[in-house]
Amino acid sequence: MSEHKLATNALHAGHDTNHTQGTRAVPIYQSTSYVFNDTDHAANLFSLAELGFIYTRLNNPTNQVLQERLAAIEGGIGAVVFASGTAAISTGLMTLLKAGDHIVASSSLYGGTFNLLNVTLPRLGITTTFVDASDPSNFGKAVQDNTRAFFVESLGNPKLDVLDLKGISKEAKAAQVPFIVDNTVATPGLLNPIEHGANLVIHSLTKYINGNGTALGGAIIDAGTFDWTNGKFPEFTEPSAGYHGLVYSEALGAAAFTFKLILEGLRDFGGALSPTNAFQIIQGLETLPVRIKQHSESALALAQWLQDREEVAWVNYPGLKGNKYYELAQEYLPDGQSGLVTFGVKGGFEAAKKLTDATRIFSLLANIGDTKSLIIHPASTTHQQLTEEEQASAGVTQDLIRLSVGLENLNDLKADLEQAFQAI
Repeated sequence: MSEHKLATNALHAGHDTNHTQGTRAVPIYQSTSYVFNDTDHAANLFSLAELGFIYTRLNNPTNQVLQERLAAIEGGIGAVVFASGTAAISTGLMTLLKAGDHIVASSSLYGGTFNLLNVTLPRLGITTTFVDASDPSNFGKAVQDNTRAFFVESLGNPKLDVLDLKGISKEAKAAQVPFIVDNTVATPGLLNPIEHGANLVIHSLTKYINGNGTALGGAIIDAGTFDWTNGKFPEFTEPSAGYHGLVYSEALGAAAFTFKLILEGLRDFGGALSPTNAFQIIQGLETLPVRIKQHSESALALAQWLQDREEVAWVNYPGLKGNKYYELAQEYLPDGQSGLVTFGVKGGFEAAKKLTDATRIFSLLANIGDTKSLIIHPASTTHQQLTEEEQASAGVTQDLIRLSVGLENLNDLKADLEQAFQAI
């Protein structure tokens, strides 16, 4: 359904009602496993001579609809879903990399992702150099002989930095490594990184795509554009010891990474998405084009209102004129800049905590992308495990408050912040 537009694909891609007894809604296939016709049929499935369902850790009909739908709206050739966004990132990197490999990553990443790259993966022999992503040449300068991936967020959380994806893509091509873009905050409703040179796109489906805080999920979408036979990835060009000698590049061509992610990544690490959560996420995805537009409009209006508050020291939203990322936002996110707003309050760390405690409509919790408005003080929560220097690189200051602007009435949200300001 690639010829259709976003709103249509979000509702229909991947679901053929002729294959689901005419059900208009995508069914939940709540089954761990699937009956084979006979032993030959089973053998064909395991050898990839025939495609079909084997075991829900690998594939499931409900999950398959979600995967095909995500691939359609992001413009990829395939997608794989996982139990969470973190499971998608970790399984993707562990499928791609081995001990001794190196990543070049933006320094402005979600705190959990930063810790994965900075603390956990080095224990397994995979290291990362973090760079200031505002200058694409910084990625090229950080490349080593063992560099095997570039990793960024298209719209950083919580720094809200808009990156020059085309510029970074050129550096990735020169280094002959895949360009991985986490598109969680921008969503495919506002930005398609593949159009700007990304090879792999990652989502925490938990956030805007699910949209209502009910289900965890993650995904990787494969653009099918990276040359795995360039000599730097022998796991794709030599017989796989983990899958009876299969040579992924020969057997699967452009889809080599997608299938390796399923056959080895999901099989060995087990981060499978439950079909019930896949169903919940599909419901959210169907309304993403409408919701992300409203999130963006309300976030911009609230950011403009905050600029005039005497209690506020600064406001960061890429859609604000005068914002350092405004020009890049007009290039990459012309239809909206998503629903996150950050601002600093006069009085610093303690004042920020007081304001965060005082809201009544904005819920204090560690999530973004909900239909309900959310608030958090990252320095004392999501990024507290980082040093002050690392926090600064990620755009986290002691006075920073992050808002995830929901779908409530804008005046009600202003009134809630108005009364919360009285606490400081």
